[in-house]
Amino acid sequence: MKQIFGNLKKYWYAVLIIILLLLVQAFCDLSLPDYTSNIIDVGISNSGVEHGVPEYLTEEGYMTVASFMTEEELKEWKEIYTFEEKNKRYELKETDSWQELDERFNSVIAVAFMMTSQSQSGDGNGPDMAKMAEYGIDMNSPTLMLDIRKVFEKEISTLGDSMISSMSKQFAKAQYEACHIDIDKLQTNYLWRTGGKMLAMALLMAIVAILVGYFASRVAAGVGRDLRGKIYKKVIGFSNAELDKFSTASLITRSTNDVQQIQQVTVFMLRMVMYAPILAIGGIINIQRYNSGMSWIIVLAIAAVLCLIVILMAVAMPKFKIMQDKVDRVNLVSREILTGLPVIRAFSRERREEERFDAANSDLTRNMLFVNRCMSIMMPALMFIMNGVSVLIVWVGSKRIDSGVMGVGALTAFITYAILIIMSFLMLTAISIMLPRAAVAANRIQEILDSEDIIVDATDAKKANQEDATVVFDHVCFKYPDGEENVLQDIDFVAKPGQTTAIIGSTGAGKSTLVKLIPRFFDVSEGSISVGGTDIRNLTIDSLRGEIGYVPQKGILFSGDIKSNIAYGAGDATREQIEEAADIAQAREFIEDKEDKYDSHIAQGGTNVSGGQKQRLSIARAIARNPKIYIFDDSFSALDFKTDTALRKALEPKIKDATVFIVAQRVSTILNADQIIVLEDGQMVGKGTHRELVENCENYRQIAESQLSEAEFAASIAGKEEC
Repeated sequence: MKQIFGNLKKYWYAVLIIILLLLVQAFCDLSLPDYTSNIIDVGISNSGVEHGVPEYLTEEGYMTVASFMTEEELKEWKEIYTFEEKNKRYELKETDSWQELDERFNSVIAVAFMMTSQSQSGDGNGPDMAKMAEYGIDMNSPTLMLDIRKVFEKEISTLGDSMISSMSKQFAKAQYEACHIDIDKLQTNYLWRTGGKMLAMALLMAIVAILVGYFASRVAAGVGRDLRGKIYKKVIGFSNAELDKFSTASLITRSTNDVQQIQQVTVFMLRMVMYAPILAIGGIINIQRYNSGMSWIIVLAIAAVLCLIVILMAVAMPKFKIMQDKVDRVNLVSREILTGLPVIRAFSRERREEERFDAANSDLTRNMLFVNRCMSIMMPALMFIMNGVSVLIVWVGSKRIDSGVMGVGALTAFITYAILIIMSFLMLTAISIMLPRAAVAANRIQEILDSEDIIVDATDAKKANQEDATVVFDHVCFKYPDGEENVLQDIDFVAKPGQTTAIIGSTGAGKSTLVKLIPRFFDVSEGSISVGGTDIRNLTIDSLRGEIGYVPQKGILFSGDIKSNIAYGAGDATREQIEEAADIAQAREFIEDKEDKYDSHIAQGGTNVSGGQKQRLSIARAIARNPKIYIFDDSFSALDFKTDTALRKALEPKIKDATVFIVAQRVSTILNADQIIVLEDGQMVGKGTHRELVENCENYRQIAESQLSEAEFAASIAGKEEC
C-alpha cells in the first residue's frame, strides 16, 4: 500500500482535483434521496406545500396558532404577517427566511393542527372535553392554551422532526384551501420544480463522473509510465549478476503484468475507493436527520460486510503472491518455447513442450480458480446482505409509519441512504479483491527498484584516459556472485595498444568471462584490471565502455535498418564511416545486393538475416565506433575461412593503434596475434606467440595439431599463414 500511494505524490494536484470533484458528485448523489422524499411527502402527500409556516392564513387560522403562543412568540408572529383587507386573510411579509420560520414555529403550528383535529373529532365546536380531561388539563385555567400546548408538544416530541414538519404542512394546506389557493397548480409547480432539480443534479453528477474518470485514467497511465521508466532505467544498469537473480521472464512480467495491476488498482482507488468513505459518511449524516430509530440496522449491515471481507481475505490473500509467481512461470515457459521453436521442431518435441506449457498453465489456472471462487462468494453474499437490509428497513419502517412516527418519503430516503452506505462498503470490498494482488505486484516492482547495483561508479571515479589504452590484468581472480569457487584464477598479463591479444582454450575454460571483466560486466573478486594505468573500478562506467568496441559471442541486432544497427554505438557516424565499417566487416557485398541497401529493414532480433550476416553487422557496429579497445568474443567462428581471413586483413590498418582482444576457437584466426593467452579450467597455462606456445605449451600444441594439417602446422611455425 505504501508503494501504491507513494506513486501518487507526483500527481498530487490531479488527486486534489479528483477529491474536489468527488465531493461535488457525493453532494449530488446524497441530495437525490432527499428530493425523492420531498416528492413523496411534500409533492404527493402534502400537495406541494413545502413549508409549515403558511404563506396565507385565514383570520381563524391566524388566531388559532396565536392562541398557543407565548408573548415573545406572539410578538414575532405579528411582525411576520400583514392583513389583507381585500381578501380578508393574513399574508407572510417575506419568504427569504422561510426555513428559519419553519424551525421557529413548526412545533406550535403542529400543536394547532392536532388541536384542530381533536376539535373536529369531537362535536365540531371545540376541543374534545373528555380528551382534555384525560390529559389533566384544567379548562378554567388562565393559561389553558399554553397548558394544552405543553401536553401536545410532549406527545409529538416522540414523533421526530419529519412528522412535526408534515403536520405543520397539513395545517398550511388546510389554510390554503380555506384561502381559495389552487392546490393542484401548487402541487404541479412543485413537482416540476423538484423534478428539474433532480434532473440537473443527475446531469451534473454524470459530468463530474466523466471528469473523475478522465483524471483518474490520466494519473494511472502516468503512474504506469513512470514505473516502466524506472524499471527500464534500473534494469538497463543491471550487471549480469542482477539479471541472473531476477531472470528475464520475471523482469518482463514485472514490467508488464505487475505494472498493469498497479494501473488498474490506481484507477479504481481514485475513482471508487476515495469516493466510498465520502459517500458513507454523508449517508450516515443524512440518515441521522430522519430520527428514525433504525440506525442499528445500518450498524448491523456494516458489521456483516466487514466480517465477510475479513474471512474472504484470510482465505484468499496467501494465494495472490503464489499467483504472480505462477504468472512468471507461464511467461518463462512461453518465452522458451517461442525462442526455441526451430529446435523443438527439429527434435519433434512439440508434444513434450505442449505438456510442459499445459502443466504451468494448469497450475496457474487452479490457483486463479481458487481465488476467483472465493471472491465469487462475495458478491452474492453482499447482495444478500443489501437486500436483507432493505427488507428489514421496510418491515421496521412500516410499523413506524403506522404509528405516525415516520413518513413514506422518509422511509424511501432512508432505504436509499442505507443502500448508498452499503454500496460504499461494497466499493471497499471490491478494492479488497484487487488490492492484495496489486500490493504483491508493487512489492515485486519495488524489489527491482530497491536492488543494489553491484557495478556502479566509485565516489571519486574519473574519466578514462583516451591517450593510453593499455590494459593490465594484475593477478585477477573471479567467481560469480552465487559461486563458491573461482572460475578465473591468477590471470596476469599486459595488453598494449597496437597489439593483438588472443585468448584460446577448451570450452568452459573462462575465455568469454575474462573479456567481460574489461567493460565491467562483472567486477573482479581479487586482483585488479587497469586501463591507462587506472583501475577500471575507479573509472566512470560510461567513459570506460565508451572506449570499447565489443562484439559479443552471439550476434545481436535490433529492429530498424542496417544503417541504424551499424551506427548503434556511434550516433554521430557519417554515411562514409558506416560504409567503411561495413566494407571492413565484409558486409558490403550482401548489403549492396539488397534492394534498399543500407536502409534495408532488420527484423526484431535480426531474424531476416543469416548468422554470418548478423555477425558481420555486429563487427561493423564495433568498427564504426572507432574505439581504443576492441573485444571480439569468438566473433569470427560464424564466418567461413575465406571471409575470416579477408576480414582480419581489412581490419589490420583500422586497429593498428588500438588494443585488441580476440577470443577464438580456431587457431588459424590467431596465428599472427602478438600474444596468445591459453586458458585451462580458468587458469593461464601459457602465454606467448604462436611459435613460442607450440614449443612451450603442451595444451596449445595439442589444439594447434588437432586443427591444422601437418603442412599448415609447419608453415605456421615457419611464420607463413597458409590457412
